[in-house]
Amino acid sequence: MMATGMWLVPLSHILNAHGLGRFASYAYATYALAAFVSPLIFGAMADRHASPVLVLRGLALTSAVSLVLTGWSIGRGLPAAFVLAFLQLYAVTAVATSSITSTIIFSQLRDSSRQFGPLRAIATLGWMAGCWIISALSLDASPSAGYAGAVAWCALAAVTFLFPAVPPPATGPVRFRERMGWDALVLLKHHDHGVVFITVALFSIPLSAFYPYTPPHLQSLGLQHTSAWMSLGQITEIGAMFCLAGLLSNWRLKWILVVGLFFGVVRYFLCAMNQKGWLLLGVTLHGVSFTLVYITAQIYLNERVDSAWRARAQALMSLMSGGLGNLIGYLTSGFWFQSCTQSGVTRWTVFWSGLATAAACVFGFFLITYRGKGTGFRKATEWTPAQSK
Repeated sequence: MMATGMWLVPLSHILNAHGLGRFASYAYATYALAAFVSPLIFGAMADRHASPVLVLRGLALTSAVSLVLTGWSIGRGLPAAFVLAFLQLYAVTAVATSSITSTIIFSQLRDSSRQFGPLRAIATLGWMAGCWIISALSLDASPSAGYAGAVAWCALAAVTFLFPAVPPPATGPVRFRERMGWDALVLLKHHDHGVVFITVALFSIPLSAFYPYTPPHLQSLGLQHTSAWMSLGQITEIGAMFCLAGLLSNWRLKWILVVGLFFGVVRYFLCAMNQKGWLLLGVTLHGVSFTLVYITAQIYLNERVDSAWRARAQALMSLMSGGLGNLIGYLTSGFWFQSCTQSGVTRWTVFWSGLATAAACVFGFFLITYRGKGTGFRKATEWTPAQSK
């Protein structure tokens, strides 16, 4: 997470500083395009062919190399096509690391609903530390942030040598469809699984505008060191993760997700106030929303899906949110931002209000469609795709 935060958070600022600001939405869209392919492929690899630890190590090293190339291309002033190509190469490997890491962590937990939150909070601390390092080194607008991120990726690769071995489940002959991870789509046949997948994907559409456009909004209000200010969201994210175990023990899954979706709506309405205090409060509230929606969804999959399918289930979640949702979000939010900007002046109230309305629609969709069973999170039994046949 440190490596991701070091690059993803300041990326829009870096592009603006080097005359590539108009390509920001396309730059972030490379992550979405990668999420259509890499998580399922590498998730299937981790489920069937190689230890997830080995897969993660290879992805981390490749991410380091491609991030160096990306930073170098921006610093040397290469055409936008080359920059976007290197960004796409980086995204293909970096995007897959999230679901693979979750698979490794879940494999070592006895009670994921209680143990995963605090462990995931450590990753958030890494994200925050990465943002602070970038701002402390005054790299918020420098392509050298890519070099710093590459060092963090190398550190991750080194740490994987300390991980316990996690062998892939034994399987029989593998067809091409299974090798590509496309068989994971069968998980959508289960009604509540499908609703959770679709809700997370839809919620990712307005969410995708948060990282590209919040830093320039902060800067327009006179706040510098935007990477550090953006880490306010991670403070509440950590608090929410430590509270998650208690929530999962006492609340139905539906209401945890409902609260997270609601905070996601409120966050953008606060940003729409277009004042320093309200904007920073919106940034702070982002962490609670992210945790209660995305981290809860990951735990949901680990609890409700057969163990032989969990890497692919996490990968499918990455595809639905980071791929489908983010791709639509980055492109439409870029268009929406341009529509709200005239003569270099952005109507921030209109911009964030539109995104808040979109988030409110997702909130309503989940309330109407999710069924759920029992009075507690762990009442439902594990589901395998074979049960849908």
